[in-house]
Amino acid sequence: MRQQPILAAVDLGSNSFRLQVARVEGDQLYMLDGLREPVRLAAGLTADKYLDAETQQRALVALGRFAERLRNLPRDAVRVVGTNSLRVAKNAADFIPQAEHVLGFPIEVIAGREEARLIYLGVAHELPQSKHNRLVIDIGGGSTEFIIGNGLTPLKLESLYMGCVSFSNRFFPDGKITKQNLKQAELAARNELQTIVADYKGQWQQALGSSGTARAIAEILELNGYSNGGITRDGLDRLRAHLLNVGDMHKLDLQGFRQDRISTLAGGFAILYAAFCELNITHMDPAMGALREGVLYDLLGRFHDHDVRDVTAQQFMQRYHVDAKQAGRVAKLAQILAQQFLGSENDPAALHLLGWAANLHEIGISVAHNGYHKHTAYILANADMPGYSKKEQTRLSLLTLAQRGSLNKLQGQLKNTEDFILAMSLRLAVLFYRNRSDSGLPALQGRFSGTKFHLSIDPDWLAQNPLTETVLQDEVKQWKALGVSLQIVEG
Repeated sequence: MRQQPILAAVDLGSNSFRLQVARVEGDQLYMLDGLREPVRLAAGLTADKYLDAETQQRALVALGRFAERLRNLPRDAVRVVGTNSLRVAKNAADFIPQAEHVLGFPIEVIAGREEARLIYLGVAHELPQSKHNRLVIDIGGGSTEFIIGNGLTPLKLESLYMGCVSFSNRFFPDGKITKQNLKQAELAARNELQTIVADYKGQWQQALGSSGTARAIAEILELNGYSNGGITRDGLDRLRAHLLNVGDMHKLDLQGFRQDRISTLAGGFAILYAAFCELNITHMDPAMGALREGVLYDLLGRFHDHDVRDVTAQQFMQRYHVDAKQAGRVAKLAQILAQQFLGSENDPAALHLLGWAANLHEIGISVAHNGYHKHTAYILANADMPGYSKKEQTRLSLLTLAQRGSLNKLQGQLKNTEDFILAMSLRLAVLFYRNRSDSGLPALQGRFSGTKFHLSIDPDWLAQNPLTETVLQDEVKQWKALGVSLQIVEG
């Protein structure tokens, strides 16, 4: 991947949309420009988890502004990630294509733990090196991420389904604060925290808050004399008492309290207070880095051949005891065929995806040999895979499902020409290396036009390998049933 002088990250958060642009200098990033739009996707989720039309329109308008700032940047220099609200919205699949059209770049919806990993990456790069463990808490609009890490390495990653927008709408819909609803909000947050308390308590030496909620509360505590620096348990207790005394977020007159926090601060406060109680936090420092900075550093790593997706693929190969030699054979041939079929439309991102699919295509054997491609597809669709978006995992799952067996299962699932080419390439590579040996293959020459695949093979080699010839003829019939022509040409 060629180096880019300018990189950009877009964070489609449940509370705000954020754009960050940075200049690349060697292995360092220098932040140039940032934009924030308080879209509040989480507030637009209906009771049955549909993103309402008004919120969608608000989001598209914000993305139109971002598009102007991103204009003329190459596609591989920009990464756009969606978080909890786009993970849970049932109509996200309808909204995202509209959003991509307006923004001009693809949108990746990332899993909760992947979001946590990127948050920690952004925080850690903004801090001095330290030998002790750090706890990072990021209260977003729809989810809250909890990470324990050391240096640049995350050790524990969790994402809990509670956020400042969703909790504010649920417990403080009119902005009123009472002993009852504040207690209910805190108890709900403490209940969510029970799943991680045992693993997290006592495992860190410094606590950091990376969200806008944490920074806003820290500023309020400091400006109003509730804290001498950062967020303290005593300061939170004093702020809690003040919130109950005033009883209405619209009447809050604290120094540092901004009007755009009226609709989200109460929910965020309840979550933060619960975390302090459950994890025995006495002091927390606000952190400058967050998800968008993490996305930028992760993107920078890809340009420097430090792609965490490669690391994840290698870890999965080791975990599931993959035959590395066989995976290598299949990956090499699949990519050769794909390059031939793609021709001038050769896309490095597509070849990377195919390479990962080939390296991981046999991980399901560790579950059961019978139908192992189905086990592989299930694992890749559902596992936590650091670095991969949900869309990438879905495509990996589809490709590995296509590697063998009947093609009827793919009816309607291969959406575009590139999908057909990658599936064909992987399937043929698995077929040709069925004997799992380095025995020489004939020269293979592939070509693709429209919906027709042409594969040229030495006829003498085919005559000496009747099993492969029979399987290839069956393959021709399989693809024909999908409306795709595969022609085996002797040459």
